[in-house]
Amino acid sequence: MAILKGIPLHILSPPTKSITGPNKLSSSFISLPPSSSKSNPSHNSALSFSIKKRPKNWVVSSVTNDRNAVTTQTTGSNDHQQQEQEEESNGRFGREMEEEKNPVPNDGSEDSDMFVGRAINAAIVLGFGTFAITKLLTIDHDYWQGWTLYEVLRYAPEHNWIAYEEALKTNPVLAKMVISGVVYSIGDWIAQCYDGKPLFEFDRSRMFRSGIVGFLLHGSLSHYYYQFCEALFPFDDWWVVPAKVAFDQTAWSAVWNSIYFVVLGFLRLESPANIFNELKATFWPLLTAGWKLWPFAHLITYGVVPVEQRLLWVDCVELIWVTILST
Repeated sequence: MAILKGIPLHILSPPTKSITGPNKLSSSFISLPPSSSKSNPSHNSALSFSIKKRPKNWVVSSVTNDRNAVTTQTTGSNDHQQQEQEEESNGRFGREMEEEKNPVPNDGSEDSDMFVGRAINAAIVLGFGTFAITKLLTIDHDYWQGWTLYEVLRYAPEHNWIAYEEALKTNPVLAKMVISGVVYSIGDWIAQCYDGKPLFEFDRSRMFRSGIVGFLLHGSLSHYYYQFCEALFPFDDWWVVPAKVAFDQTAWSAVWNSIYFVVLGFLRLESPANIFNELKATFWPLLTAGWKLWPFAHLITYGVVPVEQRLLWVDCVELIWVTILST
């Protein structure tokens, strides 16, 4: 047996000392007088059984002792391993405490990158805001001679509106593209601030992507869509406005939402599979979410606002909708 390999030899071997007495026993054999063997056979049988049984008891006892020794050694080994693990854990915990008390000094690259990012974002926001306000307020700068500040502020909205109408007559598609690009950029910036980002820590890439989609696609496509919608419903009956709203909130909304997410996905360099999965997951919820806002807004769009001015009105509502769309 394998368990017997570790048993010491002095345990297994019988005692070498002779047993003296009436019947002399040696370590290798037993010598009995003939008379006792003949006179008491039962005694001889019991003695023979006792002699044969004794080495077996030695072996069993030795195996038991050896098992106890192995168990004790294993328990001691487990205790030693557990103690080593505890010491290692305590040492690691101590090192972590020391690192927390004495943190590794930062080289300042992350702080400098964050500072540069904030500075660029602040320059974009403040620069664009300053440019827009200056253009709006200086629309009549050629006629300012003798004007008071009150007169400048009074005529600025009216004359800006006249300039916008002139731009629509000169190049309507480009004017609407610029308006949509600005609105989508501002809307995405508002969405990021609404998500909890500080004023000057927004994602510039995300804002520019949204502005590109608004400039290249929304302004131009909306211009031709409103022309198409007027040609599709060339009536003046009472049902025309609800029909235009229903068509807008089903066919056109489905097409535009799909275009918006697909183009944004390609601008983010995502795979077609990811774009398709995102579109599949957001198509129906986004379409039904628009029904909470746009049907009421489009009652004014198709019932009150002229065709050439509809995109400006829609873009004003887009500031709210793009915020929802970007979150």
